[in-house]
Amino acid sequence: MLVAAAVCPCPPLLVPDVAVGAAPELDVARAACTDALGLLAASRPDLLVVVGPAEQRGRGPHPAGTRGSFHGFGVDLDVRLGRADPASDASRPRESGRELPPSLAVAGWLLDRTGWSDAPVEGLGVGEPLAAERCIEVGEGIGARAGRVALLVMGDASACRTLKAPGYLDERAAGFDAEAARALGAADVAALKAMDAELAQELKVSGRAPWQVLAGAAEGAGLGGALLYEDAPYGVGYLVAAWS
Repeated sequence: MLVAAAVCPCPPLLVPDVAVGAAPELDVARAACTDALGLLAASRPDLLVVVGPAEQRGRGPHPAGTRGSFHGFGVDLDVRLGRADPASDASRPRESGRELPPSLAVAGWLLDRTGWSDAPVEGLGVGEPLAAERCIEVGEGIGARAGRVALLVMGDASACRTLKAPGYLDERAAGFDAEAARALGAADVAALKAMDAELAQELKVSGRAPWQVLAGAAEGAGLGGALLYEDAPYGVGYLVAAWS
């Protein structure tokens, strides 16, 4: 059963080595992520599953110890998702050509930064086109994986908040993000399940599918939520929330 969840944004700029001179601009977001992960640790889970958006190659499960890197962003920095299982070939994903997608690499960095060692960690990359019904079904399966399951859910809100945003300005973006923030802050499972996938795609929302996986996992768990951070630097909506 799901006992706790943390929702964090996943821009590589969250990693100071990537952001370089702009790093201080996301200090408050990083602090909120640290607080959310602290609540996850306090829940004493048996299993932590990290869910984040991924392109085709990065979709699907990523076992403990899977490597990721920020080399594509010009930074010589590698991370792992939890501790590798020495008995598993999955502990050598670089040799097989399978690495963490960027969202899960950011999650790996967050977990390393907070010194996570409280439970085994697994990753799941989900594609933006994944239908809501399938997201919810996946979440239900995750929630049944162990007696005490925690989720770290990576994903951004709209990328259309300003003229200089990656998706340019879309007047619908602020309203979409406000409702997403409300639903995540209130642990409103029904609202997350009902999120408009087509609109989310038009607004370049990377978090829609992961949030709906969370909704599936949280069904019947009776968790409460708190919104820890909400802002749109660079014209992209970043949200941090904690459920317990």
